[in-house]
Amino acid sequence: MKLSLNTKELQDSSKWEEAGYHLPKYDREMMIKDTVANPTWIHFGSGNIFRAFLANVQEKILNQGKTNKGIIVSAGFNVDIIKKMYQPNDNLSLLVTLKADGSVEKRVIGSIAESLSMDTKDERSWTRLKEIFSNPSLQMVSFTITEKGYSLINAVGEYLPTVLEDFERGPNRAESYIGKLTALLYERYLKGKNPIALVSMDNFNHNGEKLHHAVLTFAQKWMENKLVDKGFETYINDESLVTFPWSMIDKITPRPDDSVRELLRKDGFQNVDNIKTSKESFIAPFVNAEESEYLVIEDAFPNGRPNLEEGGVIFTDRDTVNKVEKMKVGTCLNPLHTALAIFGCLLGHTLISEEMKDPELKTLVERIGYDEGLPVVVNPGIIDPKEFIREVLELRFPNPFMPDTPQRIAMDTSQKLSIRFGETIKAYRDREDMNVLDLKYIPLVFAGWCRYLMAIDDEGKTMELSSDPLLDELTPHVRGIKLGDQGPFHQQLAPILSNEIIFGVDLYKVGLGELVENYFSELVSEVGAVRRVLKKYVY
Repeated sequence: MKLSLNTKELQDSSKWEEAGYHLPKYDREMMIKDTVANPTWIHFGSGNIFRAFLANVQEKILNQGKTNKGIIVSAGFNVDIIKKMYQPNDNLSLLVTLKADGSVEKRVIGSIAESLSMDTKDERSWTRLKEIFSNPSLQMVSFTITEKGYSLINAVGEYLPTVLEDFERGPNRAESYIGKLTALLYERYLKGKNPIALVSMDNFNHNGEKLHHAVLTFAQKWMENKLVDKGFETYINDESLVTFPWSMIDKITPRPDDSVRELLRKDGFQNVDNIKTSKESFIAPFVNAEESEYLVIEDAFPNGRPNLEEGGVIFTDRDTVNKVEKMKVGTCLNPLHTALAIFGCLLGHTLISEEMKDPELKTLVERIGYDEGLPVVVNPGIIDPKEFIREVLELRFPNPFMPDTPQRIAMDTSQKLSIRFGETIKAYRDREDMNVLDLKYIPLVFAGWCRYLMAIDDEGKTMELSSDPLLDELTPHVRGIKLGDQGPFHQQLAPILSNEIIFGVDLYKVGLGELVENYFSELVSEVGAVRRVLKKYVY
């Protein structure tokens, strides 16, 4: 039996069901027709989190018969995903859910009605995007483009070259991501000033606020340069017309795994190999993911919204979203992930689940979560923080069927530390009933990261560092340090530890810089020192 991911092959449903695949239960042809004619939801960011979570939420609602609309998806950074994976597979995708009990669910996702490249040189796609944004039916524009996608400046606070050029080029010739988005929003303004919600679903604090700031900056610069109508800024700032709801998203979606690929091949599935894109990334027709998932969105939609609550999405007020977001991003999951990533790389681990069998690393993340993080978490009411940590540490991270790696999580660590640890440090610094000097395990993670930047593992072997925009700036500070060197290392570490952009605070000013230096001195004292230091401090 052979299986191929395309519309024609789905017509023979019996062979798919025989192989254990769940198929769309709705009239997909009619769904596509209705969605293209009067779209309600377009999403930017065509990666794994979209395919494994958001597209599946809409799939559930379609299968329940509670909507007749699908999603339109667009890629702006890596358009090869659209051209090499979505369109050749008729916008179908395969979701493989890896459950903690070892069972596997295989589902064909058909909720994506249309896929477009966010490329102004692709005249058909760009014209179609303008049509979609001009349509009064559009209710929500959502995003999973990573935190970097919203940034208009570089590490030293200067506008990026393409952003500066777009300020001068205006909406008709914009080339940067946010520039093109703002140009599409200007198209909606010109075609009737219809209401719309722009919802960042990316994994960082106050995501809606950051998206609003980026779009507003473009609008203001274009107004200053007399490139747009004077009323455009007013439109963007009028919450009865345009909103930027905050959200919190949580689902682990690792890279396509070879063991899953082999499972699909045994089913007779064709063409499941990775495809290399021009951005040096790899994509596949399937995505593997854990079962657990959370999406909480501020309910602020001036044009109505898709009924995503039917698929498990929680809608609430901004304050509650903020509490849930801080709980997850700053305490109950993301900091624990980062700690495992840093020390996992140093200790030669290649799976997060295997790290949870490592007694020192398991204890370390328990200390960070329960002992240092939980005391400063505000309970959001809709999700219990302690229960959330328990689920993370006892069910999600240890899931042996989830092929997630510390090397993947270690990507862009310099961009994550302030978000994942900075707020906890500030809480200990600012609260009268707390003392920042009581923190022991978070500073150990920082020292571990500085040790990681040496690109030498605990056995003294060279290791490859995961990609990070600040590697070229940071690694020279520790490049000359060798295992066995004796401190002090203040001169080398001070430029790193005093960087408020990286940590959210100057670690010396809050009283933690010297502690991190001391930990670091121990971590570089000899081969095997990382393991020895963990045993010394986590118990």
